[in-house]
This record gives sequence, C-alpha cells and structure tokens, in this order.
Amino acid sequence: LTKTSYFLFKFLVIGSAGTGKSCLLHQFIENKFKQDSNHTIGVEFGSRVVNVGGKTVKLQIWDTAGQERFRSVTRSYYRGAAGALLVYDITSRETYNALTNWLTDARTLASPNIVIILCGNKKDLDADREVTFLEASRFAQENELLFLETSALTGENVEEGFLKCARTILNKIESGELDPERMGSGIQYGDTSLRQLRQPRGSAAQAKQQCNC
Repeated sequence: LTKTSYFLFKFLVIGSAGTGKSCLLHQFIENKFKQDSNHTIGVEFGSRVVNVGGKTVKLQIWDTAGQERFRSVTRSYYRGAAGALLVYDITSRETYNALTNWLTDARTLASPNIVIILCGNKKDLDADREVTFLEASRFAQENELLFLETSALTGENVEEGFLKCARTILNKIESGELDPERMGSGIQYGDTSLRQLRQPRGSAAQAKQQCNC
C-alpha cells in the first residue's frame, strides 16, 4: 500500500493566542513574514505540496484561533488530523504553561496517534526569552513530541518543522504503526488528477481501488 508516491496529510497549527501560529503558516506557504497579523477568528486554511523522502505530500493545514472564546469552534477541526504543530512563544511563559491543555485536546479530539512537533516560536527574540531550550526539550521528550525552536520572522526552522512532522508520519505509515485506512487517520492516498495520470485507460473504480482513496 505504501508504494503510492502521493499522499495528503491533514495538519493543525495549535497553541495560545499571540504565539505566531498564523505567521508560521504564512511563512511556510508564502515564504515571507506576515506583517499585519491579527488574531485569527475561528480557523484559517492553507496548503502546500512538499517532497518528503521522494514522495509527494500535500499538507492541508488548519490554523486555529488561540483565543478561548473560539475553542469550541476550533475543536471541531481537530478530528482526523494526522499531524500538528503545537506552538508556544519562547518569550511568554504563560503560553508555555498552557501547552499541556492543548496537547490533551489534540490527543483526545484528533487521534491518540497524531504526530506532534512542539515549536518554540519567536526564536529571533532571544534576549526576551522566558523559556529555555532545555526546559522545552525535556517537556517534548516526556510527552513524546518532536521539538524545534522556530522564527516566523526570519523563517528559521519553519519549513523544517512541517517537514519533520510529515517525515515522521511517512515513517510510521511505512513501519505499519499508522494505518491510513483507519477512519480519521488524517491521511489519504493520491487525488483525482493524479489517479487519472496514473491510470489513463482504467476505469474510475479501478483507479479508486489502486489509490485506496
């Protein structure tokens, strides 16, 4: 099944308000810093196709509002997510202290198998740091999270954050630890246009069968 070279993964960007979630997404999609970023209302969406270990992966990324009043709206988007960036601000201990709640939500509402990368954002503001790299690194280890410090402003480690998460999901599919066939896995094989490219003469049903979509 994993011989297919095209996947679609559903991703979330979660964490407290003001940590730079929308700026991270914007930097990843547009390759530039979002100057006039206001608090997200509800949920925003972006997608990008990347190459991960020779496979083409389309990341469908849902950027969720961090403010408490939108919590009930954003939670409905957690379902069936394969990966998530859990974001805190290295200059704000308050956003770091809230991580446990966000983590519980992700594992309860999305999937216990969701692959999560912890992102300490605003790495460029090192002089104002309130959370050390070591402390966050320990938290990540204890909670089985991947970990990176990022800067949405300079772009440092932003792409690597998304790719590292996608790479881990692919490895788990290949090792059999993740089953894309399971309902709500957040993973799909291929898409219609690629199916047609792959099977120009076959019927739609055959293509569907081959792609497991």
